[in-house]
Amino acid sequence: MKLLLLGASGLVGGELLRLALAEPAVSAVVAPGRRALPPQPKLDAPLIDWDALPDQAPWWRADAVICTLGTTMRAAGSQAAFRRVDHDYPLAAARLARRHGARAYALNSALGADPASRIFYNRVKGELEQALRGLDYPSLSLVRPGLIGGQREAFRTGERVATWALRLAGPVLPRRWRINPAPRIARALLDAALRAEPGLRIVESDRLT
Repeated sequence: MKLLLLGASGLVGGELLRLALAEPAVSAVVAPGRRALPPQPKLDAPLIDWDALPDQAPWWRADAVICTLGTTMRAAGSQAAFRRVDHDYPLAAARLARRHGARAYALNSALGADPASRIFYNRVKGELEQALRGLDYPSLSLVRPGLIGGQREAFRTGERVATWALRLAGPVLPRRWRINPAPRIARALLDAALRAEPGLRIVESDRLT
């Protein structure tokens, strides 16, 4: 299988890249992005501009796509910028990959994703899920973690506080509200791409603890 990985420099994306490169069933990984990645066997990491995607690049031809692209409101600076990263870029890449023959798409979405949500973050995630359903992928997997556990490069005060609180309360919380470790999320995404089960498959946060 040739795998197209979007967001390989992030927390979940980095775990996914490690798993995919070690997976015997994966013959090649293409991980386009704005930042250079260390050279590794099986890896092609073209530098791109997400606002001007090369629609005829040969590396769009992949068997499956996994998307872990995402940012925060603080990093984005505005709702419009956040939506561009968390909705527009993943959708544009999904369209191009499908046009070039990709048959499976696995998205790292979010707990509570809902296009009708009053919460902006959840609404954007839900709108992306809804748009992806209209692209006619034979296999579409939506993985919906809650708070992601792991060591990020960028310090996020709010996440650190929430993680600390959830770890204390974890034993008494419903499974869907517990911390979801980044390696578990990455494994679920890779498994979804490898299996490429027909139709729509949703993996909720309680299966990622």
